[in-house]
Amino acid sequence: MASGLLGAFLDLRSALLRYLMTRGASPDEAEDILQDVSLKLSSDVTGPIEQPRAYLYRMTNNHFLLHRRTACRRTRREEDWVDARSGDPPEIDDAPSAEARLMASQQLAILQRVLDGLPERTRHIFRRFRVEGEPQRQIAADIGISVSAVEKHLARAYEAILATRVQLDGDMTAPRHLKDEGGL
Repeated sequence: MASGLLGAFLDLRSALLRYLMTRGASPDEAEDILQDVSLKLSSDVTGPIEQPRAYLYRMTNNHFLLHRRTACRRTRREEDWVDARSGDPPEIDDAPSAEARLMASQQLAILQRVLDGLPERTRHIFRRFRVEGEPQRQIAADIGISVSAVEKHLARAYEAILATRVQLDGDMTAPRHLKDEGGL
């Protein structure tokens, strides 16, 4: 038979179980807490206790509070983990950074200079086709040239843009051409 504080615990176990359940612990949770208290009492050496009943209730309450805090922290940690790995976190701003906006405006200015350096007719055809979305056939009819000529003007504009892009990106690959060089 157990003696001392452990003996008092065993005598009060059913009362402590009811106490925990009135505090809101589920039966399984109350059993877990009492198991923790029992292990603590078995492993720790304590001096003489003047009021063992009050001491055991206090110890049981402290273990109950610790169990609840631990459960809340675990739940919060799991929710934070799920939030961090799913969906779009609310603190992320979708707007481009100041650096990205500056780079985009610089590239736009460079592109504008490239387009401004094209012959007037090529620039006019390019804007009508790419900016205004007009079909090549209509552009050709309005200007009085063939669709093939419109395609050549567009190819000239694309090559100028591609050459500039290659310079900006530092890409050393050969630019693609619209004409077949394989002699097919």
